[in-house]
Amino acid sequence: MPNPFTDQHLSCVDAFFLYLEQPGTPLNVASVSVFEGKITLAECRQHINSKLGLMPRFLQRVIPAPLGLGLPAWEVDPDFAIEDHVREISLARGGENEFKNAVSKLLSATFDRRRPLWDITLIHGLKGHRTGVLIRAHHCLMDGVAGVGMLKTLLDETPTASRRARRIPAPPAAKPRDFAALLLEGVTTSYCTAARALLNAQTEVLRMLEDFAAPKRQNPAGDAPAPGEAREISGLTRAFGGLSQTAEVARALSELARPVDRLPYNTLCRGPQKFEWLEIPMDDVLAVKRACAATVNDVVLATVTATLRRYAGLHGQPVKRRNLRLVAPVNLRDTREAYDTGNHITFLPVDIPMGVRAPKALLSAVQQSVRAARSAHASELVGLVMTLLDAFPPAFQELIGSVLSQLPISLCNSICTNVHGPSTPLYLMGHKMLASYPYVPIGGEIGMNCAVLSYNGVLCVGFTGDAQSIPDLHHLPIFFRESFDELKEAAGVVRRQKAARIKKPRNANEKPEAEAPSIVDVPKVPASTVGMVA
Repeated sequence: MPNPFTDQHLSCVDAFFLYLEQPGTPLNVASVSVFEGKITLAECRQHINSKLGLMPRFLQRVIPAPLGLGLPAWEVDPDFAIEDHVREISLARGGENEFKNAVSKLLSATFDRRRPLWDITLIHGLKGHRTGVLIRAHHCLMDGVAGVGMLKTLLDETPTASRRARRIPAPPAAKPRDFAALLLEGVTTSYCTAARALLNAQTEVLRMLEDFAAPKRQNPAGDAPAPGEAREISGLTRAFGGLSQTAEVARALSELARPVDRLPYNTLCRGPQKFEWLEIPMDDVLAVKRACAATVNDVVLATVTATLRRYAGLHGQPVKRRNLRLVAPVNLRDTREAYDTGNHITFLPVDIPMGVRAPKALLSAVQQSVRAARSAHASELVGLVMTLLDAFPPAFQELIGSVLSQLPISLCNSICTNVHGPSTPLYLMGHKMLASYPYVPIGGEIGMNCAVLSYNGVLCVGFTGDAQSIPDLHHLPIFFRESFDELKEAAGVVRRQKAARIKKPRNANEKPEAEAPSIVDVPKVPASTVGMVA
């Protein structure tokens, strides 16, 4: 595991999130959690302070390189004070809309880069004797998986036991260095980083070419080739299988090179941010997964696609013969660095036909699109581009990031991240966490993104939107629930449930109206038809 006090420079990917940030579009990851009972500010500050030994990056701030001739570096904040990072606010009435508005306002603020780039805000006054907790951190500090690791560090697995913070050596005192020494270090670091990036890119290209030239033989029957056939099959596989994969990659690249079919929210983000959320039972998601021989990610992508098809229809936008391009972050960590800070991700772009209305047919289309993107090594190609970017001088990287964030170009319609969270309850000083809604940032012309986190039997879904690009963000949770219910019914997964029926809006300006809760009786599906396929 890297030492946070000796590995001082940000990676190229981490630094790029700093460069992409623009006024009005903070590049932060966050979670909005709800806890039982009241959590006081004094107790929370004491608790968080006791955990900082397990999270040394939270004691460090980002220092830019002299003249931009090097990557930014981490440096211990000599004036660190827990009061600057753990605060509280109170709601007047404590309703859900007031809660969301307060969270949205907090999420729209950018960090003071003279201090460590994180904060925690307690939100008091929620109805039902609950406390909201907003945890924010800049994207240069962590990605979604690292965010789950941070939650596990800050919280406990039982209401009584509390893990003690691990003692770590005190950070070495910073030695004063003159400008010339810092400049020389920046140039040297840039040179070494560029050389390492080119070597890594060469290795990656060679590995991908090897995969194309010698793919595995597809044998549905599972029979091993006869000894006399082995050499012939190997030659044919290399000759034709490699050409087939190369052609598949070429087709995928041509698809991804096509302009994105814009949705109403694909306009340049100006801020402020808005945040909406909902949750659905994880048992229902797993039942659909089993019934349709899919993955949880397939179910999520299909539901998001149907949600955005509904949103396009609300705005009178046709969806026939149009594709939705979703980008899914892919975790690159191994078991030894399961929750390391920083960004260890690449991205998988997936083009999904929006005109498919039958829920099971849409899920099948999603599965085909994901398989095609993976077979074409789309995420590896994105990773290769990110590696090659590391070879450019940091000053040029900063220029690229600043320009990209302002160009009227839509690289995708939305980013949809799905993170596997804790399956058992977590506690903050004995207070049970009831839900945790993930927040993923927006920027450029991606005016709406979606994040999904599984926690203790529920799937928590968060929608981030730019107030100018998608002023009617409040429709998306309703459309998501409707879309999932349709998929669940189509898959044969139904049950007796109590739910508040929502009157559908007839146009983009009409807000949904909740009707009285009612009991809906639906026929039960025989157990033999559910979960037949693992």
